[in-house]
Amino acid sequence: MNQRLDSMRRCHPDSVKVFRYSGFMTGLFLIGISILYLLIAKWKHWIFMPGWIAIGLSVLLLIWLTCFSPGISYRMFGFRVSEEELEIRSGWIWYTDIIVPMTRVQHVELERGPLLRKYNLAQVKVVTAATSHIIKALPLHEAEDLKRQIGDLAKVVEHDE
Repeated sequence: MNQRLDSMRRCHPDSVKVFRYSGFMTGLFLIGISILYLLIAKWKHWIFMPGWIAIGLSVLLLIWLTCFSPGISYRMFGFRVSEEELEIRSGWIWYTDIIVPMTRVQHVELERGPLLRKYNLAQVKVVTAATSHIIKALPLHEAEDLKRQIGDLAKVVEHDE
């Protein structure tokens, strides 16, 4: 799997920072909800154990999402675009290898949230009738070129007459 990934295009290295910030904010949000439960439990005279368990799990999740998961996701994601298809590979426990024929692409979107904008990155969303596929965190100019390239390749469909 890794040899094949090595030949594919990758995300920008700053994507690790974006995923770390996102994971950190998710962890803090869950810790906040757990603390809110503890405050309500004190006020309503509920038991505290679920709140403490939730805080512990939230802290573990925060550590996982900020320290380990971003680097693994970066190393295990790759994509390749050819005239006939788009191939996306990801995953580290459950490997996902998606091949999208260009004839199935309905439209292509460019998305930029606040964290991606901070690092001048964007993600490309390729939409088919069944689902959508995301190519994560590319430099903005590269994402715009990729969007245009996939859009042009998806339009070139040979119709039988």
